Amino acid sequence: MVNLTKLGTIHRQGVIRLQQLDATDRRILAALDDDPRLPIMVLAQRLGLARGTVQSRLERMTASGALRPNSSRVLPAALGRGVAAAVSAELDQSHLNEAIAALRKIPEVLECHAPAGDTDLLIRVVATSPDDLYRVSEEIRLCPGIVRTSTSMFLREVIPYRTTGLLSG
Repeated sequence: MVNLTKLGTIHRQGVIRLQQLDATDRRILAALDDDPRLPIMVLAQRLGLARGTVQSRLERMTASGALRPNSSRVLPAALGRGVAAAVSAELDQSHLNEAIAALRKIPEVLECHAPAGDTDLLIRVVATSPDDLYRVSEEIRLCPGIVRTSTSMFLREVIPYRTTGLLSG
């Protein structure tokens, strides 16, 4: 199992939590959730706020890691990667950092989590085809420290990534 104390170096620290967001922050985020391409000036006008207020709050949330990079809005299928899967990996714990460093270098690895339970790492990947998924899975399996993998291909997305409902709380 993954020693969670080792993960502290890769975990973001200081992310602004939803409980720390005030009503103005939530209004800004909700408006951006509706239309993420809104220019700051238009956003400020719609919300009845000063441009500087909106800009400084967005900069604070971005700097803290509370906002995902804009590239996370790009659908992998639009980049020719329409096959998605989860790869469960079992690790040799003495090579955890090496495994994570190697996984970061694989472009098809979208994210990686250290869950509780029997799986050491849970890796979300994309590929161009089932054959390409096999290649990606093999590339993961050959990373230093990875002892065994299991791949589950997603047939379809039934609930896409979302945070809209969390903003109203």
